[in-house]
Amino acid sequence: MRSLALLAASTLTIAALASAGPSHKAAAVLKPAAGSNVAGTVNFTHADGGVRVSGRITGLTPGSHGFHVHEKGDCSAADFASAGGHFNPSGDPHAGPKDAKRHAGDMGNIEANKEGVANIDYVDPKLSFEGSNSVLARGVIVHASPDDLKTQPTGNAGGRVACGVVETAK
Repeated sequence: MRSLALLAASTLTIAALASAGPSHKAAAVLKPAAGSNVAGTVNFTHADGGVRVSGRITGLTPGSHGFHVHEKGDCSAADFASAGGHFNPSGDPHAGPKDAKRHAGDMGNIEANKEGVANIDYVDPKLSFEGSNSVLARGVIVHASPDDLKTQPTGNAGGRVACGVVETAK
């Protein structure tokens, strides 16, 4: 009898997970690299035409900073190299976020004001929550320098000053 109850409970749990469907919200909490004060949260939500990327990042030097989704959701290395390169499932060249052919993770630059705060809010048509362009379990990296939107394969954006892993949010 106990086995039947456990089987019924696990069947209900599996059914509940299956009916939950794909994720429509995720977030990456950014942690600073050694010697950096950069922190913040980047939110990803389903939107018409793609995924809305929004958030607030603090502790930046004023000006532009490269901002990318990287292939691995791994921020364990001191320099965040464990996050790998830019997320690029289609094998396209590095470019700007408005270019038709670009890495899915090429999100361009964020602009920090004189207080070192950057606010983000736009819809990215290349990102999704399912399939090969899924942002889930990827790394979000903020770089020390601006992305020039052309140098292959990184945009010459300098060191990695913050990293976060994109995880499903409720």
